[in-house]
Amino acid sequence: MAEKQFREGRRITLGEIAEATGVHRTTLSKLANVRGYNTTTDVLDRLCEYFACPISALIEHVPNNGSDYIGKSND
Repeated sequence: MAEKQFREGRRITLGEIAEATGVHRTTLSKLANVRGYNTTTDVLDRLCEYFACPISALIEHVPNNGSDYIGKSND
């Protein structure tokens, strides 16, 4: 959001993003303020389109310490 504001030389509000993307303002607020908030790929795709950025600019994988799910069976 800061990069887009800098590029355009103006302040961008969550309301403006909500209107442009069709993503509810409450969802945007939770994404911005609630660590670990679970959203859909559709929301992420809309935000990538709006900000003209790759998904890696929006999200980051944070490993769950002590939990390695790869290679574990459900037995």
